[in-house]
Amino acid sequence: MRLQLCCALTILLAAPGRADPPPQPTTPLPQTSVTTANPVPPPNESPTSVEEVLVEAPEPRYVAPNRRDRIGRVWAPVMINGRGPFRLVLDTGASGSAVIPSVVAKLGISTANAPVVNLQGVTGSSIVPAIPVERIEVGDLLLEGKQLPVVPDVFGGAEGVLGTEGLMDKRIFIDFANDEISIMRSKQQRPGLGYSVVPITLSKHRLLSLKVRIGMIRVNAILDTGAQVTIGNNALRDLLMRRRKDLGATQEIMGVTLDVAHGQVMAIPVLHIGSIDVTGLRLTFGDMHIFDQWKLTHEPTLLIGMDIIGSFDALVVDYSRRELHIRARGDTSWNRRSAAQR
Repeated sequence: MRLQLCCALTILLAAPGRADPPPQPTTPLPQTSVTTANPVPPPNESPTSVEEVLVEAPEPRYVAPNRRDRIGRVWAPVMINGRGPFRLVLDTGASGSAVIPSVVAKLGISTANAPVVNLQGVTGSSIVPAIPVERIEVGDLLLEGKQLPVVPDVFGGAEGVLGTEGLMDKRIFIDFANDEISIMRSKQQRPGLGYSVVPITLSKHRLLSLKVRIGMIRVNAILDTGAQVTIGNNALRDLLMRRRKDLGATQEIMGVTLDVAHGQVMAIPVLHIGSIDVTGLRLTFGDMHIFDQWKLTHEPTLLIGMDIIGSFDALVVDYSRRELHIRARGDTSWNRRSAAQR
C-alpha cells in the first residue's frame, strides 16, 4: 500500500541555470489509500490487516475535515501577481511556497530560462525550476519579490503549497466544521471557549514543535498541515518497541518530489495532545529524508499530519503567542479529558 505524504518542503538555492521541464508522472498518479483514524483490527484479525479508505479530492472551498472516504485538507485562497485566487495547501512544515505547472501557465510566465532550486521533500530531493513573482497575498500575508519553485501536480486538487514564510506574526484560524480559513495579524487573542491550549516552539526551519505523550512516553512532535499522514522516525519506533513486538506491513510513502520511501506500520498507545486523547492509531515509522534534513533522526519524533489534524473541529495556530488552540470534534475516537481526569 502506498501513502502520499506531501509536502514538508525545504527550498535551497541551487546554481543558476536553464531549467529542464518539471518532472511529470508518465501515468496518472494512483488514488491514494490511507489507514483510517480508528483502524485497530478486531482481536480475531491479523495485526497487519488494516482497513483502507480512498482519498479523493475537491468539494469544500477551503477546509475539508476528515471523513470516511478521505483525509482532510487545508487550502488557502492565494492571489499571485494579482491573479487568482489559487488554491494552495497550507503547509506548516514547508519553509517556502511552490506552485504546479498549470499555475505558471495561468500567470503567463515562461520557465525556459528559469533558475533552479533544490527542493527537499519528505522522501527525497529534486532540482526544479523557479519562477519570479512580484506579489503573493492571502489575508494579512503579503510577500513581495519571491521565487516560486514549480513542482509536479501531486496535491490532489490543490495548485501548490503555501509555506511558513511571513507567518511569524500571524494567527491562522482553521474551522473544519464551517469550511473557513483566515490568516490575520495576531492580536494576542486568548483561546475561545472549549479550546485546549498547547504551547509550541519554533525551530530554525520555522517548524511548529510541541510536546506530546504516547502512552506514558513524552516525545517531540512537529505539526505539519501539509502531510496527509502521521509518521514517526525510527528512534521513536525503537522506543515504543521496547514495550511491544507487533510491527505490521511495510508501506510505501511518496512525497512531493515523487521519491518513494518505505516504512513499517505499528499500533501505538493513546496519543495525548494537550488535553485531547487520540485513540486507535496505527502509524508508519521510518527515517524519511526530511527527518535527516531537520536533524531529527536521533531524537524520538512524531510528524503529525492531516489524518489527525483533520479530525479536530477547529485549529488556531498563533505564531506570535507560540500557541495552538484546538477544539476537539465530538467523535468516539477523540476524547477531551475533564479537569478531574488531568
